[in-house]
Order: sequence, then C-alpha cells, then structure tokens
Amino acid sequence: MSDSEIRIRNTRPTDFAAIERLTRAVYPNDFPWTADYLAAHLDVFPEGQFVAVDRRTGDVVGMAANFVVRWDEYAGVDSYLDFTNDGFLTNHDPSGKTLYGADVMTDTDRRGEGIGSALYEARKELVRRLGLDRIRGHARLPGYHRYADVLSPEAYVQRIVKGELDDPTLSFQLRHGFRVLDIVPNYFARDPRSGGHAALIEWVPYEGT
Repeated sequence: MSDSEIRIRNTRPTDFAAIERLTRAVYPNDFPWTADYLAAHLDVFPEGQFVAVDRRTGDVVGMAANFVVRWDEYAGVDSYLDFTNDGFLTNHDPSGKTLYGADVMTDTDRRGEGIGSALYEARKELVRRLGLDRIRGHARLPGYHRYADVLSPEAYVQRIVKGELDDPTLSFQLRHGFRVLDIVPNYFARDPRSGGHAALIEWVPYEGT
C-alpha cells in the first residue's frame, strides 16, 4: 500500500466503535479503548488523537493517542495506568513541553503497509507545530518473552539497540529516530510477552528531521 492510500486525520466520535474493535484485536488481553475513554481523549486534547483511514474503503486501520505533560511531575511514576490517569488522559497539561505517546496501533492484518510510520510522522508534525521539545513514551517489549530465561530486560534492550536482536515494537521505534533512555519494570502489568517491562524512549526534533 502506498502512503497516498492512507489518510491520517484527527479522531472523531464516529470512529469510536472501529477503534474499540481494533483494540480488541491488537490487545486481546487488555482493556479496549471504549467510547468513554475516547471521548475523554477528545475532550482534553482533540488535536492529539489520530486515526489512519484506508482511502479506498474508509476503514480505520490504525490509531494513536497522545497527550502533553510537564515531564518533571512524573518522576518515579512506574505504571501505565498511573501515567495516563487510568487511561483517560485527563492529566493532559497544555503548559507542558513533552508529547507523551499513550498508544499507537495498527490493524494486525495490515502490518508492513506503512500505517504505523504514517502515525508516527503525524506525531512528529504535531510536536513541530505546537513547538514542543520532544516525544516520550514507554515501548512494550513483545519479543522479550523469548529471551526472559537468559537475558535481563536491560540486556535484551541493549542487544536490540546494537542491532543484534529484533523486537517487533522497539526496533521499529529505533528506526524512526527514537532512543532508549531507561528500562521501567512493571509498567504494562497485563502484557505477559513484555514481562510487564517497558523501554522509556524519546524523539527530539532537529532541523531537517
């Protein structure tokens, strides 16, 4: 699929049902983004919520949820639910300078079509437009379960950064200009493939990027 066949736009209430279905498919062991969550996201930061739409069919094939924080206020926070105010993002603070990527997902049957890349570009453009300092987020480590018996989370991530291992999520983010800042234990408690761990990642806009 070419980029021209995917349209990234801001989320609308009419997208809620499609996003919920998408969440159930991508994260079968997690709570889905229901209308209550998504309405709260739009209420606090509508310009930070995105969907990827197939121009040919009109289907929602990806989504991204984002909010702005004053990063220093979150030192020591070690849980996704704590960080995102139980997923409602109502701790969005427009006076902050960090865009936090709360979630990004693509249709499991449409991987490799550039949908995720287009959503990440939308995030970067939002940071530039709002004059923010950076994007930060916590990356799941879905490949870690294959190495958990022989590697610590830190060693696993180090090998991904060096290009010695490939992780479905973190390797993708590294290719898009993110860097790893830290490893956070028990961040995604309901993600057995990651062992609950996450990598704190950052992208900083530079001229020409």
